[in-house]
Amino acid sequence: MEPAPPAVRPDTTWSAAFPTRLTGDVARVLEAVPPHRDAPNGSFTVDVRGEVLVVPERFNADEPGPAALQALTPSERLVLHCLYTRHGDGHVRQRHVEQILTSDKPCVVPYVIQLVGEYVLEIVEVIGRSLPGLATPDSPQRRLYGEFIGRNPGFFARTERRVVSYWSCYYRRRHPSFDTYPGGLLLATLRACAEEQTGRRWPHHTPLTRSSRAG
Repeated sequence: MEPAPPAVRPDTTWSAAFPTRLTGDVARVLEAVPPHRDAPNGSFTVDVRGEVLVVPERFNADEPGPAALQALTPSERLVLHCLYTRHGDGHVRQRHVEQILTSDKPCVVPYVIQLVGEYVLEIVEVIGRSLPGLATPDSPQRRLYGEFIGRNPGFFARTERRVVSYWSCYYRRRHPSFDTYPGGLLLATLRACAEEQTGRRWPHHTPLTRSSRAG
């Protein structure tokens, strides 16, 4: 039997996944993260207020214990929760995204929207319930998400296509109409945020809803 590969720590690619002002926080968080055996695999690139971030798709370190978490500052804990939204276990992703949904920090937005485009419907539903400000015109939350989408049209288009794909593969029987599918509803709200912030009609990469056809 071949020996197991040695445990490693998340590498420095994670420093590129957050704004440069958080570099020190990222370093301290990575010191608190237990070693793991899987290097980050794949990444996605986004623009957060003019700064390009490169976020690894997944990593699988165990979660740090309560004492290690308590020792972190609020800013460091925010970084840690964002980091663990990329975990390979959906339950872990959900626990940690629930901790960042009320944040008004721009750096959390790509982590949230990336989960909208993933396959765990329960996480999509939690996001929809926990961001009520998205539906309120000119609310801080609506401006925050609308600005991000306006800067990242390609990323949002890929998110839309992924939502449609997972709906068609796994959830179409339960939700025959994309109009009433939680992921479809959330995308429509996010699209409205972008339209309000950019002042222009936002392109659709999803099945047209009844309201869209009427318009």
